[in-house]
Amino acid sequence: MYKVGDYIVYLKEVSKIKEIKENFIKDVNYYVLEPVSDSSLKLNIPVSSNSIRNLITIDKVNELIKEIPFIDTIDIDDKNIEFEYKKLLNTGTPENLIKIIKTTYLRNQDRLNNKKKISDKDRNYFELAEKYLYTEISIVLNKSFEDTKNYIINEVEKELSHE
Repeated sequence: MYKVGDYIVYLKEVSKIKEIKENFIKDVNYYVLEPVSDSSLKLNIPVSSNSIRNLITIDKVNELIKEIPFIDTIDIDDKNIEFEYKKLLNTGTPENLIKIIKTTYLRNQDRLNNKKKISDKDRNYFELAEKYLYTEISIVLNKSFEDTKNYIINEVEKELSHE
């Protein structure tokens, strides 16, 4: 069981445990969660919820950075790509979020290189995946969102230059 003050991931949102209510509803213990992205929101989630997981560890962050160049992009036709984005986004795993970020980034770069407008769909999924990934990692690294994003980009570039 987690403690008050712990950070966890509920669904895809990094949240802080503000309180534990014992026997709150029907003798079930609940966490009162405050999403990092919206401190005005309070969520009552049963302690036994399967939608709660630990934050990624610092060791896993370092492993993930090394894996980023090798994480595949999504290779699917435009008609079905949004379904794939939703499916990957709903898992909330860092690897799947990176897959979305890489795919949407490359698709939009290709559009820009061909003097086309970037896709709203790709832009929206890119922003959501970045939000979930970098928010979680920023808590682990104790950095701001932007510093975390820059740190990961710089570390990946270092990894690529060593190859």
